[in-house]
Amino acid sequence: MSFRRILTLSTGAKLPQIGLGTWLSKPHEVENAVEIAVRNGYRHLDLAFIYENQDEVGAALKKVIPSVVEREDLFITSKLWCNGFRPEEVEKQLDEGLAQAGLDYFDLYLIHWPVAFKAGKSLYPPDTENEGWVALDRGVTLADTWKAMNALPKSKVRAVGVSNFSVPILDELIKATGIVPTVNQIEAHPLLPQDDLVAYCKENNIHITAYSPLGNNLKGKPKLTDYPEVKEIAKRLNATEAQVLIAWGVSRGYSVIPKSVQEERIISNFQQIDLTQEDIEALNSLGKNNRTRFNIPHHYTPRWDIRIFGEPEEETATNNPLVS
Repeated sequence: MSFRRILTLSTGAKLPQIGLGTWLSKPHEVENAVEIAVRNGYRHLDLAFIYENQDEVGAALKKVIPSVVEREDLFITSKLWCNGFRPEEVEKQLDEGLAQAGLDYFDLYLIHWPVAFKAGKSLYPPDTENEGWVALDRGVTLADTWKAMNALPKSKVRAVGVSNFSVPILDELIKATGIVPTVNQIEAHPLLPQDDLVAYCKENNIHITAYSPLGNNLKGKPKLTDYPEVKEIAKRLNATEAQVLIAWGVSRGYSVIPKSVQEERIISNFQQIDLTQEDIEALNSLGKNNRTRFNIPHHYTPRWDIRIFGEPEEETATNNPLVS
């Protein structure tokens, strides 16, 4: 069964703890996935401009609103992409995203990454001087973008936040603007618990949403769902490995957005279980000598010349996020 737990944001808005992620979903898969999810109880959907599938989400929503659910009973997040960080571009991209999804408003709108690209139509504007690299915009600060986000009409955006922001970036942003994000969406799973960031956000009343709660296979490493410790807990609880990993995130008090396009997994991911403290400690141990961050843009194609997390894989980057 799903516990259908509801969390409360600093704005007072109610956020269902389990949502459906739509990242890394192939074209024509998302429409079906979103419809299945809503028909089976999901009320929290996570979108983004860069996923280039918000039109499919919109097509699915037309099939379930209002026949299955009212719009106001859904919590829908989207994100501002890096080529729209100039203050004069922020609302333009928002309007484009709302039109794609066929919505009047997003419940939450996030700065997707702490790095600006050159403004324009290209989602990954090429650096003309460095082939294979994206062109960064070092003429706009995150503080500029954050102020523009907070100036967006409440009729279009109910709350604003950030994504992939570390403690130092958050700290500088808040000091520069005096405005605390409602949410920070981050990669979090037993191989990357990010305890310091979780503690900082809790202390500052910033809600965390965890993406990639099952890890992913971007690095070609074993999937978290294949770890013997995860399989043992799943077998004992008569649960799936994904349910175990989602429950680990839930036990930490934040929202979790597993992604799937397969009907059986979409439904089972929503069927929650409770872990014992012993189970939680066993899962915590997985990352002790095996810490892994899967999502590092410095090694994307095209590559980003930016050091976001201070990871060893980012050592060759020559730029840091320009906060203020």
